[in-house]
Amino acid sequence: MQTLRAYFSHMAVKMYRASRMFDGQQFLPEGTTVVVKNGTILDLLAPENAPEEFEMLSGILMPGMVNAHCHLELSHFKNQINEGGGLVHFLLQVVAKRKEGWPLEIITERAKQAVAEMRAAGIVAVGDICNTTDVIGIKKESGLQWRNFVEVLNFSDATLEPRWAHNRAVLEGHLAAGLAASILTPHAPYSVSPATFTALNEASEGAIISVHNQETPAENELFESGGGDFLQLYQLTQTQPLGGTGKSSLQSWLPYFTKGQTIVLVHNTFTKLEDIQFAQAHARQYGLKLVWCLCPGANKYIEDAVPPLPLLLEEGCTVVLGTDSYSSNWQLSIASEIKLLAEAYPQLPLESLLQAATVNGARALGWTQLGRLEKGAAPGLALLGLDTAGKLTGQARAHLTGF
Repeated sequence: MQTLRAYFSHMAVKMYRASRMFDGQQFLPEGTTVVVKNGTILDLLAPENAPEEFEMLSGILMPGMVNAHCHLELSHFKNQINEGGGLVHFLLQVVAKRKEGWPLEIITERAKQAVAEMRAAGIVAVGDICNTTDVIGIKKESGLQWRNFVEVLNFSDATLEPRWAHNRAVLEGHLAAGLAASILTPHAPYSVSPATFTALNEASEGAIISVHNQETPAENELFESGGGDFLQLYQLTQTQPLGGTGKSSLQSWLPYFTKGQTIVLVHNTFTKLEDIQFAQAHARQYGLKLVWCLCPGANKYIEDAVPPLPLLLEEGCTVVLGTDSYSSNWQLSIASEIKLLAEAYPQLPLESLLQAATVNGARALGWTQLGRLEKGAAPGLALLGLDTAGKLTGQARAHLTGF
């Protein structure tokens, strides 16, 4: 033991111990010490090998968190969209707000503030939805890792060519700026025409893509019967309604994808057992990897509902967490999302939620150095708050963001 202490004493290292320590998969024995140098984990010392000097932290010390679904460029909509009313009401408000012509300096300043908030709350990586190139500069200077999903909305096969050209231009802007982890991705089943889905399948072979899925009962209603609240959206956009397949939304759109993609299904608030089983069978047939991203804060904000997490876990689904945007949430905090789900489903082990916030998100979005406390990894460190009774506070802070 003396040799070990002498070894570390000659290095510019930091040593941390905490009330509890989670390595991305499981809680480590009480008294474990993590040894870090320049953001890289040098070692995890068992309690019997603990050094004489270390920094003791109050809370759960864990890898930096992954926000698997965000819309950074909508950060200027904070407190601008009314809560409740359902998804269609929300979308109509967003369309109206976009038409107001917000100055670029406001958009970028609010995005910069949002990035600072995420960093301070222990988030180290973000899966971000992009409709413009407005916040590319903010991302490059953010100190966070980004996977950029350039969102394709196209209601009609007839308008595929001009919409595709627009989206390609946004994608090329991200790639030209050095944001290599960027790809075209579908918005949602109710806003992507059949020919557009087919084109996206061809353009994303073997890639990671994202799609909003079953966020509202009206989405399933649209596909099952061809009616419901979404008809208001088509009236506003002066397009013909999609849907009317006689099947649920998920069972209508997922068959378009057959090229071995990793598909991040976002929200899943009204996904049922038969949808999950259908999706899993289709994924096995075509070599797809399905990732189920939950954003319970946004679901509460818009639909006053929470996604069926126990069902997803029972069916062996890979679950990750996101915040959605400031247009649909009170904060951009994965710690808050963890607390919301822990309160909604107290019977679930906390490990499942922490895995979703760390290693699951990192693996799903392709970050091999993030999401785990392991020798040689550089995940950043987050400290998840606990109250005096040992319960989650819904707060977190970055303890070490360098990686």
